[in-house]
Amino acid sequence: MAAPTSQRRVLVVEDDASIRELLRLHLDLAGFTIDETGEGRSALEKARATPFDLVLLDLMLPGLDGVSVCRAIRNGGPNVDTPILMLTAREGESDKVLGLESGADDYLTKPFGVRELMARIGALMRRHQPRLKEVVPSPVLDAGDLSLDRERRTATVRGGRIELTKQEFDLLYLMASRPGAVFTRAALLQEVWSDDTYVTDRTVDTVISRLRRKIERDPQDPAMLLTAWGVGYKFAD
Repeated sequence: MAAPTSQRRVLVVEDDASIRELLRLHLDLAGFTIDETGEGRSALEKARATPFDLVLLDLMLPGLDGVSVCRAIRNGGPNVDTPILMLTAREGESDKVLGLESGADDYLTKPFGVRELMARIGALMRRHQPRLKEVVPSPVLDAGDLSLDRERRTATVRGGRIELTKQEFDLLYLMASRPGAVFTRAALLQEVWSDDTYVTDRTVDTVISRLRRKIERDPQDPAMLLTAWGVGYKFAD
């Protein structure tokens, strides 16, 4: 998860317009600001000019292939340490090794499922989380009537302590740290439950309902945990 004060930026480099549209949709729902291109030289220009929190890089590109782009990014510039997830239709081991040796952090073969894609992205972002955490000045998050202490894992609402389960605390802290950002149920499942395969979208709805009963003055008319109809949930600005 990126620092609470800034939105995460992703560079999508993919020459297939339909795949690019799919990536754009789900990355936008996950809270990313997206820059995109379908050509290698354009991708390298963008990577040299703008810092990103993540790069999704197709292996086979017109103009300049993904391996060359990846190596150039790793040679220096604002994205020398940015996590790179390489995408390709090739399944051979040699292609995967070539991609990783060029500086990619992970490798995903097409066609891929959206949940696997978001899981890989979540894992990459978590691996880079210690570096991002350095900009967070305090473990205590105050959001109106709500106060959350990440280190002590305690929560108070309007001055009174409330008891939260691990999932309730993690979900609430995630959303409260990014007020106004809309989270899909799939994004919340990936961030809070990670690789637990025994949960569904309904699990998110259940936890949100429990949290509303614990933190809202009127759970039927919530002022903090809001529904983004047709998409998911968000914490009020």
